[in-house]
Amino acid sequence: MKEIWVTLLEALGQAWWVEVITEAPRCTYYFGPFASASEAEAARGGYVEDLEQENAQNIRAIVKRCKPVSLTIEHEAETGRSGKPTSLISSRA
Repeated sequence: MKEIWVTLLEALGQAWWVEVITEAPRCTYYFGPFASASEAEAARGGYVEDLEQENAQNIRAIVKRCKPVSLTIEHEAETGRSGKPTSLISSRA
């Protein structure tokens, strides 16, 4: 039942996500969706720890309601030949 609720919240753009921004590499990651801010907050530390183990630098993580289009965005590759932003999709946590 909880999965149905999270799916509904995600469809409405009301699900909670952990947004993690790193400076090296210059990326934004989205982890979720979660049914509540407290669930996302409880998971936040694990995502930061994983990125620290991968040697990411200057990590900022916030919990927010959003509806990300891509789960991983590489800012260093923001403009390709087309001049449009490029991104990578990673699996959901």
